[in-house]
Amino acid sequence: MNPTKPNRTHPPKWIEPQLTRLVDEAPNGPDWLHEIKYDGYRMHARIDGSDIRLLTRTGLDWSHRYQATIAALRALPVKEAYVDGELCAVRADGVTSFSRLQAAMDEGRTGDLVFFAFDLLFLNGESIAKLPLIGRKARLEGLFSTDMPGLRFSDHVIGDGPAFRKHACRLALEGAISKRIDSAYASGNRGLWVKSKCLNREEFIVVGWTDPTGSRPHIGSLLLGYYTDDGRLMYAGRAGTGLTVAELKRLARRLGPLQAARMPLDVRPPRESRFGSPLELSRVHWVRPEVVVEVTYLTWTEDNLLRQVSYQGERQDKPAQQVVRSPPHP
Repeated sequence: MNPTKPNRTHPPKWIEPQLTRLVDEAPNGPDWLHEIKYDGYRMHARIDGSDIRLLTRTGLDWSHRYQATIAALRALPVKEAYVDGELCAVRADGVTSFSRLQAAMDEGRTGDLVFFAFDLLFLNGESIAKLPLIGRKARLEGLFSTDMPGLRFSDHVIGDGPAFRKHACRLALEGAISKRIDSAYASGNRGLWVKSKCLNREEFIVVGWTDPTGSRPHIGSLLLGYYTDDGRLMYAGRAGTGLTVAELKRLARRLGPLQAARMPLDVRPPRESRFGSPLELSRVHWVRPEVVVEVTYLTWTEDNLLRQVSYQGERQDKPAQQVVRSPPHP
């Protein structure tokens, strides 16, 4: 008799991602490794033989959107795997760009996107999520012995986090992600991985828009909000710069069907601020709080409004209910 072949274990359908906590500075010491903070969509790649899927951080299957990345993942020398990473658009200087990623999606040009792999949770029938991070990354790096277009291993350095972050900022990167080298993968945990940024850059909920003035078409500025810990929707300020004419037109189409007769905020926004022009509520079109956008900003004012805000793009991968206020980088 032929010996019975052992049943292979399939990778999990979806694993809730491990999360990060914002800190002022990257931690120091030999217990931490540091990676570049990429500017893209957090994405899990699930490989089960010929069945390859890309899953968002909430478990949505976005495989149909990124067929070129699915094809690139077929080059990985694995039978089954579950890889944590970030899907990005990369500029000519090697820096990732969220605005370029969004443009590529809107225009159907996703063939040049790059999947940066930074963790490995399952490999060829074996769950390795409980191994120390440094061991998981060693196995992941071993899969990248040859160059594979569309795929890159996210390398790291160990120790001296402040110097790593300083160098990342000098290169005009978004910041650093620092991780405990001895930790198992902890879904939902925000303490074992921390992020230190070069810019204040966060997600906010669109709660409305103002009418345009002058020659500006479609939208004047976006009104932004966030949820408090007790579930109240608060006003954060406006974003009017960073919006191209094409993006203004796209957002007008996106927000038009979401118009609401009543203000969605729990607290009426202030009309006056020490910075910027007064907010004329008669020119505001309120919307249901469903669209999430990412912006950069200088700081929060004393009256809890964002200052010097620049629009970066829509975040279709994050539910509005998860958008809360984060402290700014000093």
